[in-house]
Amino acid sequence: MKREKKVILLAGPTASGKSKLAMHLANHLNSEIINADSMQIYKEISILTSKPSSNEEKIIKHHLYGFVSVKKKFSTGHWLKIVIKKIKEQWKKGKIPIVVGGTGLYFKALTEGLVKIPEIPHKLRTSIRKLHRKIGQKKFYSKLLILDPLAKKFILATDAQRSMRAYEVKKFTNRSLFDFIKKTKSNFNKGVFIKLFINIPKDLLHTKIDIRVEKMFDDGAVKEVKNFVKMRVKADLSANKIIGIKEINDYLKGKLTLVKTKELIKQKTRQYAKRQFTWARGHMKSWKMIYSSDLNDLFRKAINKIF
Repeated sequence: MKREKKVILLAGPTASGKSKLAMHLANHLNSEIINADSMQIYKEISILTSKPSSNEEKIIKHHLYGFVSVKKKFSTGHWLKIVIKKIKEQWKKGKIPIVVGGTGLYFKALTEGLVKIPEIPHKLRTSIRKLHRKIGQKKFYSKLLILDPLAKKFILATDAQRSMRAYEVKKFTNRSLFDFIKKTKSNFNKGVFIKLFINIPKDLLHTKIDIRVEKMFDDGAVKEVKNFVKMRVKADLSANKIIGIKEINDYLKGKLTLVKTKELIKQKTRQYAKRQFTWARGHMKSWKMIYSSDLNDLFRKAINKIF
């Protein structure tokens, strides 16, 4: 088979089986795996982020996992710059890289380019977020459409993060975020991307999330959080957003029982998965949806979409 310059993008909600499918695909295609999960980049957190095991990394070469300290800032822009280089390196080897993860913004940056917007003053950003908290997403979205009618073209009424982003951009630059997006281009031609999304049924996903959370505790999640707390990571850094850190820290302080801690982590993970599905509906309409409860069947479905 002639190796064209292609990139396989494999996305899906947390606990949907992306990593296992990626391993099967990489083994079959003699490919290497590149991380597109903003929480799996950290060195010090492996259990709570479900990073690939050392055994998996021995079998298949993995890139961009556990290479950033939780004490460092790391943006989508940083990731994009590195991943472009990694993809080109894979092409030079005659391989089809597999970019796998659950961070929608990473995939959007890779396939559509990163929007270049002037830095918004902290004071303005804070005031907009306060307004959002005060009036809620529904009223905030209505205010956004009055301020920037173009926002309706590309922002869902339920998308709080992008609503606030569009609001602050319009306020500061007097230009619609839509204008910035229109001028943004990917570093690659659209034809190189094979885009797959694991569209797992919600009920089954919730069961898998419950099982995963229980396994995290068996594997030493409490100890991992103890070590994280000792590092005194600044409150504004993204690593603090990893689901489980706050909940387990509250458990260690005696604020929560172990049962309540686990339930909260399961609940927050389900909510996160819901946001991932919402993102997919809004931003991944061109992606090929695949699913099977049987891994071998899922693999076959993926291969059929690739070739």
